[in-house]
Amino acid sequence: MTFPIDAVRARFPALAVTDGGRRRIYFDAPGGTQACDAAIEAMAGHLRGGTANSGGGFASSVATDAASEAAHAAMADLIGAEPDEIAFGPNMTSLTLAVSRALAANWVAGDELVVTRLDHDANVAPWLRVAADRGMTVRWLDFDPATGMLDIAALPDVLTARTRLVTVGLASNAIGTLNDVAAIVAMVRAHSNALVFVDAVQAVPHVAVDVVALGADLLVCSPYKFFGPHMGVLWARAGVLDGVAAYKVRPAKNTPAAATFETGTPSFEGQTGVDGTIAYLDWLGGAVGCRSNDRRGRLRAALTACAAYEHDLGTALLTGLGTIAGLTLYGPPTMAGRVPTFGFTLAGHAPDDVAAALAADNIFVWSGHFYAVEVIARLGLTAHGGLIRVGLAHYSTIAEVDALVAALHRITGA
Repeated sequence: MTFPIDAVRARFPALAVTDGGRRRIYFDAPGGTQACDAAIEAMAGHLRGGTANSGGGFASSVATDAASEAAHAAMADLIGAEPDEIAFGPNMTSLTLAVSRALAANWVAGDELVVTRLDHDANVAPWLRVAADRGMTVRWLDFDPATGMLDIAALPDVLTARTRLVTVGLASNAIGTLNDVAAIVAMVRAHSNALVFVDAVQAVPHVAVDVVALGADLLVCSPYKFFGPHMGVLWARAGVLDGVAAYKVRPAKNTPAAATFETGTPSFEGQTGVDGTIAYLDWLGGAVGCRSNDRRGRLRAALTACAAYEHDLGTALLTGLGTIAGLTLYGPPTMAGRVPTFGFTLAGHAPDDVAAALAADNIFVWSGHFYAVEVIARLGLTAHGGLIRVGLAHYSTIAEVDALVAALHRITGA
């Protein structure tokens, strides 16, 4: 069936905001998507109805605990996990730093870990710090600058009996490459006993993620990148964190293992916002024709429909970018093997200047390194200001794509 773009856009209040009578074109999704109405209403409703800390016998605390439990269950359904494998935190970076520190307590000098040149620094720097603290060896998995593809075939050569962890991104936040994590996990299992840690921040908004199918051990993502509030999510496969001591206060819960990383009083309103976001995606699953009685099935249908719609939208954008003189695209040249995040440069135009010119047309894009410092360095663009980054979401339209292409033509004068 036709993707219900008008109904989708009606669920995002920010899309109706105007500046001087001009609507905004939000192509900044890789840095954070707009929030759906269900997330906004859930957060406001929780605070309006009376919030409380956890564990009390009075009504507001009981309701808060129920809301938190519902949010864990909803997040588990979104990625194919179990509720007690989910932990919420302030953001993906904080959760990754906390997990890296806890895991490192069991690692010793001479142990090794593997990081990639294609990752956001939140999935690189925490592990470099761990390696420095513990005297570990860091091994790097490279990517091909010409294609943006990770050199997976080289992975067995960097794995040894001392490898303790392999980190990888499911999708690049800079150039959109979608990595075959299941194949990476299979290689790791065949050549080492290492854990696999996945940064899925850029993938969850665009593809149906199933942690069981991926086969990894730990995964992190960010609800504010998939239409919800500023939060982070950690998934840990059952048993992986058993015996791993989180850095936490003594009275805090000790089970389940993932929950020990929910340190301090959490943002309960944020958790209810995540629940609201997943309720929106549940609605979208029905809107695209899924009649399953299973929420996981409806969520998969929603994300599958989003991916198909974004594939067509991204193909139109790639065609348009191909008409711009002096434009160099980085990453996969088609929508095969990528999410709709596009990094490019314009000859003779600094990325910051291009972003500023587009902002003058009320088209919002990012420029720079986006914390993907290894990517930008590998592409040889650090001294040149990095990339111009355009990110589509399932609420984007073909008219907005056309407006971007026209604006780029005006900038280049071609």
